[in-house]
Amino acid sequence: MRAKGILAAAAAFVSLAACGTGGAEAGSDGTVTVLAAASLTEAFTEIGSQFETEHEGVTVEFNFAASSDLAAQITEGAPADVFASADESNMDKVVAAGAAAAPDTFARNQLVIAVPAGNPEGVTGLADLAGLDFAACAEEVPCGAAAQTALQDAGLAPVTYEADVKSTLQKLLLGEVDAALVYRTDAIAAEGEVDAVDFPESAATVNAYPIAALEDAPNPDLAAEFAAYVLADDAQAILRAAGFQAP
Repeated sequence: MRAKGILAAAAAFVSLAACGTGGAEAGSDGTVTVLAAASLTEAFTEIGSQFETEHEGVTVEFNFAASSDLAAQITEGAPADVFASADESNMDKVVAAGAAAAPDTFARNQLVIAVPAGNPEGVTGLADLAGLDFAACAEEVPCGAAAQTALQDAGLAPVTYEADVKSTLQKLLLGEVDAALVYRTDAIAAEGEVDAVDFPESAATVNAYPIAALEDAPNPDLAAEFAAYVLADDAQAILRAAGFQAP
């Protein structure tokens, strides 16, 4: 009888252990890996912390970079759970490769002209960039693609093309250029160091941001939970506060 009791207790312990705690899936390490556009760094870092608070035992790991680079990593087989792109074009590449299905738009973003705080050159629009040194993202990344049409129509070209929006803004923060074409959200994140100048041409190139759980996600349940969380009210409030527009 004693032996039967010990065996029963052991079986109960194994059963409880298999159930897991706080939302971490059984058989997983409780980590969700998110590949996200560089412009999402501040907002998604806050969203990730909030997700961890609400999901005991779960860790969110981020890789922030240009959406084009992240899409290439995914299609080449890099392990990840979720992809959040700064444009639909790079998400389309991932979907076409069979690595994701049915993405949802969770935010939109618009370019501004970032200038040093106080706007010493008196920039009021694109035309004022003529004769100034300014930076823009490389054409293959979403922020560069959004800038290219407006710059071509205005007959302007930057003195430097940068790998992503964060490195573009950094050129301005380091004093290496007079202005930079970046997303409104990045200018807001650098509040106090830069001013944001709206220009009407940017309205034609507003970027939609899609998110999707990846088909080969190592942690598919958590991937689906995180993607859904970004679409829900708490995360959307963080995105609005960061300057993103509603999806």
